[in-house]
Amino acid sequence: MEQRLQKILSAAGVASRRTAEVLIEQGRVSVNGRAVTELGSKADPDRDDIRVDGRRVKVGRAVVPRYLLLNKPAGVVTTRSDPHRRRTVMDLLGGEGAGLYPVGRLDYDSEGLLILTNDGDLAARLTHPRHEVAKTYHAVLLGVPDARDLDRLTRGLLLESAGQSQPAGARRERTAPAEVRVLKAYADPRGRDRALLEITLREGRNRQVRRMCDAIGHPVESLKRVRIGPL
Repeated sequence: MEQRLQKILSAAGVASRRTAEVLIEQGRVSVNGRAVTELGSKADPDRDDIRVDGRRVKVGRAVVPRYLLLNKPAGVVTTRSDPHRRRTVMDLLGGEGAGLYPVGRLDYDSEGLLILTNDGDLAARLTHPRHEVAKTYHAVLLGVPDARDLDRLTRGLLLESAGQSQPAGARRERTAPAEVRVLKAYADPRGRDRALLEITLREGRNRQVRRMCDAIGHPVESLKRVRIGPL
């Protein structure tokens, strides 16, 4: 029976559905010798020759779902491989990571909870914006935000696109409401003011917590994700 290609690749443990869509758009997936670039394309996993980067996808067997929770350290990238040869989360797992892929992202400088699985349906439920799965972070900020700063974070604020300089008058996007509370305000060993914030988001923009805190003038010194949904 025919199924969407991204579902087949996900079920075979090749990639998450979202990553599979990128592979298709890049022309790296072929069916019976012909490259497929259109999302929504279908194939029969029992009859068709499906390949990614020329390697045949094994789809004729049941895949046993596996789930790992990883406490990712800073200085590690959340990807299966890195063209810049940086250490990846897969390097941390060694043979235990075979067939798994990370669900969502956690940036290079951040640490904390990361889920890895071969269950494409779970990955889709956790990452698709419509499900609004809560993700909670502990952030150490430079300085202590006041009530107005906290209100801006809670209500949502305007952010420019990540990694891009915007021309004057360019449209910016407002973040969704967040749950924010100060866990601790203190002075570091050098006497500088710091604050430990707990921030819960239900969206997943690139480097969002860091960019939100930059916007209120209190950059993040360290960031840890401590919860995804009930985990």
